[in-house]
Amino acid sequence: MGRVGLSTERLVRAGAELADVVGFDQVTVSALARRFDVKVASLYSHVRSSQDLKTRIALLALEELADRAATALAGRAGKDALAAFADVYRDYAREHPGRYAAAQLRLDPETAAASAGVRHARMTRAVLRGYDLTEPDQTHAVRLLGSVFHGYVSLEMGGGFSHSAPDTQQTWTRIVDALDALLRNWPAPSAP
Repeated sequence: MGRVGLSTERLVRAGAELADVVGFDQVTVSALARRFDVKVASLYSHVRSSQDLKTRIALLALEELADRAATALAGRAGKDALAAFADVYRDYAREHPGRYAAAQLRLDPETAAASAGVRHARMTRAVLRGYDLTEPDQTHAVRLLGSVFHGYVSLEMGGGFSHSAPDTQQTWTRIVDALDALLRNWPAPSAP
């Protein structure tokens, strides 16, 4: 039996908070045990390993992101939906850098299929319905959006844009404008 007051959910939430402070890579069962001032062994009745803990934090982060995205997308379409969706990722990464990193964790296929990652894919495709893309272009566009959102957020969080003008918010707005224009005018496939 685990220590009174400790539960898997409480440990995962504490691990997510720790990730936001020290970085996702630094989250271990040992670090969490120190945070609760308990022996490491007492946590193994709640999580199997540091990898299990990290997977659970990733699942939590994906769920939180999906919930935020669903709320942001409600009643929106086209560019408004695209901007709201993009802002969810950027805002979440800024507010929860460790959790955002956790959401990038590669999950095994079974865990991924049961995760909120499936909701993310559906919501991305819902945003793209406003642009009338068909397959395989819709899949190409899903990958483009993910790459641009994650790439920009990662560079911004790493300080890559802090040394020059214009303001990063202006650039973010222009990127969303450019993505909207691209999606409305998606290029025809090149001849082989």
